[in-house]
Formats: sequence, structure tokens, C-alpha cells
Amino acid sequence: MRAQNLTLLTDLYELTMMQGYFKNPSDQIVVFDAFYRNNPSGGAYAVMAGLEQVIEYVRDLHFSPDDVDYLRDLGIFDEDFLEYLRGFHFTGDIYAIPEGTVVFPREPLVKIIAPVMEAQLLETALLNIINHQCLIATKASRVCYAAEGDGIMEFGLRRAQGPDAGIYGARAAMIGGCIGTSNVLTGQMFQVPVKGTHAHSWIMSFADEYTAFKTYAKLYPDACILLVDTYDVLESGIPNAIRVFQEMKAEGMDLKGYGIRIDSGDLAYLSKKAYDMLCAAGFEDAIISASSDLDEYLIHSLKAEGAKINSWGVGTNMITSSDCPAFGGVYKLAAVKNSEEEAFAPKIKLSENSEKVTNPGNKTIYRIYDKKTGKIRADLICLAGETFDITKDMILFDPLETWKKTKLLGGSYKLRELLVPIFQKGACVYTSPSVMEIRDICIREKETLWDESKRLTNPQNVYVDLSNKLYRMKADLLEEMSIKALEYQK
Repeated sequence: MRAQNLTLLTDLYELTMMQGYFKNPSDQIVVFDAFYRNNPSGGAYAVMAGLEQVIEYVRDLHFSPDDVDYLRDLGIFDEDFLEYLRGFHFTGDIYAIPEGTVVFPREPLVKIIAPVMEAQLLETALLNIINHQCLIATKASRVCYAAEGDGIMEFGLRRAQGPDAGIYGARAAMIGGCIGTSNVLTGQMFQVPVKGTHAHSWIMSFADEYTAFKTYAKLYPDACILLVDTYDVLESGIPNAIRVFQEMKAEGMDLKGYGIRIDSGDLAYLSKKAYDMLCAAGFEDAIISASSDLDEYLIHSLKAEGAKINSWGVGTNMITSSDCPAFGGVYKLAAVKNSEEEAFAPKIKLSENSEKVTNPGNKTIYRIYDKKTGKIRADLICLAGETFDITKDMILFDPLETWKKTKLLGGSYKLRELLVPIFQKGACVYTSPSVMEIRDICIREKETLWDESKRLTNPQNVYVDLSNKLYRMKADLLEEMSIKALEYQK
């Protein structure tokens, strides 16, 4: 699967439009923006993920002889277009927000500047990759926030929607903050920690629970997490685990990485009772791990109840983002020009829903930080090439409710441009960090959010504003379209 050519991982209409452009040739260069409109799970932010796989996809973009033969057999493509596809490769520019960055609605996560046929073909696969990994990275980030510093292990492979969702979902979960994954292939591919204990079947395959625990402890003395709920947590599982720990200690073993896992029942009650029993036996530093259909809301509730759990295995609800199974990213045309022209002509998509009206033009994004706290004040979408003097006051305003304004005093803020070059003239100019490095980036990024924006429910949204130039451009285009619509009605 890893070696599969993904060029035909596209919707048919991308190819039919490409043939239409081919049959009506032009030297048109276009700007497409990939962005999303609403944060997942009712949160106030998302986590950028999947860029490394987008890079791999674009690098390998080519139509093999088998691809061309298949398209020919469909009976809808002409030979001259099929011949063009034989030599196809990407020649444009790509800008993107680096992985691990916290991002917000309506701002371009990826910007494509390329000949129209090339930019059109990228749409489906790019959205497939970015939508999935951003979704799972964001979900994992929320789960890690709820755990308040406890380790989160990703356990979702068997419940993921297919092998690729399991592999790259685990990658995204690591970016979002997990400390390890049960997915061995993800561990191999991305050099991330792999973790796990044993199943109930291990216990059931022995004559009794104690023998199963004892055998496992001999095999893995430095990672001895015993699953205690196969029969009875408090009457059997914990006493047998304590017996094994006592024997290990009596044999002179330096107990580390040891403890128990509870996979069913009332996790708050059982963990508190288990903690009392372990402490009474002198094992107050034992890990108490829990699994069993966890998500950020249940973990938050268990924390509020005083559960004595300090390690969490999260599977189904994280790898599928069960409460919000789609990210909703879109890919929209924003500007066009002929190859000999210097300036792009802005394009806008209208909608009766004001939130679905696109932002036109060739754009970039500046993140505005409070200089004193390092926290995000707002993101500013502006036209590429716009510059700002941080020694001067800046007025920000809501692009939909324009009477809402904020004044930033000169010298009180700093700026960072978010979009960075990824491809230039078809060549990759960006080196992706390792997954664990991206995870560290994400941790630092989340520290720039105000606490009010990290809340699991009813968080304070981060402002995403438009520069004056971009706002005026958008307003002028809307006025122009409105006048044309009135003329059509005559």
C-alpha cells in the first residue's frame, strides 16, 4: 500500500475538467486555497497535519501506462489528452502552514499557485490527506488536554476505517500529543514510540490469573502493566497483581514502568479502590492505566471525580473522531492571471450563507502575538506582499460584524507569517520535521492559546480578521457582483 501510485486518487470531474482546459488551451495561472470553515468537535482551534504526505503525493504525481490505459477504457478521454497525461508532472508553487501549528477557520492551510490543470488535479487527494490528519490531530489534542498532563496512548488501529486511516490516524494522533501508539507499522514508518500491554485472552489462556501475571512479569519486567479486569478487579485482579509485584521486589528487581490497566466497569470507583490497595501494599508509584471507549469528555469527567488514573489508552473515539467524523476542508479558486501578467485578478464565490463567501486574491496570513504574554491575539489574512509596521497601532475588525474592533498599540504585539514555501517551480524546497519534532511544535503552539480557547465546551474563538486591503477588495467584488445580478433581472 505504501508503494501505491496515488495519481488516480481523485474524483472523475477533476480529470474531465482537465480535458476541458486542455481542449481550450490558455496559459492561465491560478491560486487555489485549501481551508476549513468550522472547528471540529465545537472547539476553538484545529491542528495542522498531513503536509508530509501531501509532499510525497505531489512528488510522485505521474500517470503510469496502466493509468492511461484505464482512462482510455472509460471512453471519455481523447488520445491527445491521454498523451499529454503521459508526461504530466507538477510545475507550480505550494505554500502551507507547517504541521503542528494551531489553525483557525477560513485561513488558507495550503495555497497552490500553478497552471490551472495542475492545480485542479491536486484538489481531491490534498483534501483527503489534510482533512483526515487535521481531524485526528485535533481530536488527539483535545484528549491530551483533558488528561491534564497524563500520558495518552493511541490504541485505535483495530477500529480505524481501514489500514491507511489506522496508519496515518496514529501519525496524526502523535502530532496531537499522544506519547505512543499500539500501531507497530506507524512506529516503524515514522519512528514514534510503540506501546501496549496484553489482552484478556492472555489471562484466559492460563490455568489461573496469577500464573498469567507471573509469566508476563518474567517476560517484561521493565514494562509490566497487568490487565486486572478479566475476572474481578478488586477481588482477583488487584490482589494477584500485588502478589506478583511483591515477588518481583523480593527478587531484588527495581520496579519501573509497572502497574495495572482497567478496561471496564466504573473507572473512577475502581481506580480509587485500586490505588488504595496498591498504596497499602507499598506500591504507591504504580501506574494505573485505563481504557474502555474513552474520549476527552469522559476523561474530563473522570478527572473531576478524582479518579486515580494516570495513564490512558484511547482507541475508537480518537482514531475515528467519533463525535465529529469529518473535518470539512474545501478547496476554492481565489485568483487567476495569464502567464505574462504580474498581478492576479481576484475571484470570489458567492453564497446565501455569508460564512461560505470566499476570500479572494493571492493571500498570506500573519499571526499576531501579544508581546508580553506570547499568546495569540488574532490571525490576519491579507494580500501577499502586504507589510505592517509593528511599532504602529493596528486596528483589527471582524470581517462579518465590522463594528467589532480591537486596537493593538504599537510595540505591544509581534507578527509571524504562517504560510511557508513548500514547492517552488515544481521542486520541493521544504524538509519535513520528524513526527516527534512536530509533536513538540504542537505542544509549544498550544501554549500560545489562551486558556479560554482550550475549553472543551463553549470555548472563546480566536479572531481571524481581514486586512483593510483584502476587505476592500472583497467588498468591491461583492458590490460588482450585486450590480450584475440586478442587471440580469431587468
